[in-house]
Amino acid sequence: MSAPARLLVVWTSRGGSTRALVDDVIEGASDPAIDDVELRVAGATDAGPEDVRWADALILCAPTHFGSVAGLAKDFLERIYHPCLDHTRGLPWALITKGDTDVDGTVRQLTAITAGLAWREVRPPLTVVGEIGPEHHEAARELGATVAAGLAYGGL
Repeated sequence: MSAPARLLVVWTSRGGSTRALVDDVIEGASDPAIDDVELRVAGATDAGPEDVRWADALILCAPTHFGSVAGLAKDFLERIYHPCLDHTRGLPWALITKGDTDVDGTVRQLTAITAGLAWREVRPPLTVVGEIGPEHHEAARELGATVAAGLAYGGL
């Protein structure tokens, strides 16, 4: 029997909106129909290089503040960048970001940082501008389930 695939969800949320989407990702990734995926969820301040090296895929959930990636998410990436640079090339990853007015800056920044790490984006970013609606919750659950299922069944 092979070891389960490992999915890391790293998140930060100041006001709780992004955390609600993280809960949806966890629900989707924990679908009982998906076998053999170990899920690790860590706040951006708690996650480190060892978590990223442990993972077979990563979902980053980060708010956008003032048109830019939230500071704690950027801090996470700064702390793991060099320790992971030569060890996580090709890591499948996906992004969720939520902002009040604009999230394009966050998507650009994180795409550039993860390109430097040579990570492989497996889903287009889930972006939410303004209030979170039922369609966003469903999309976050679907993203979690899709990434987990891709890991479990070799589709990533």
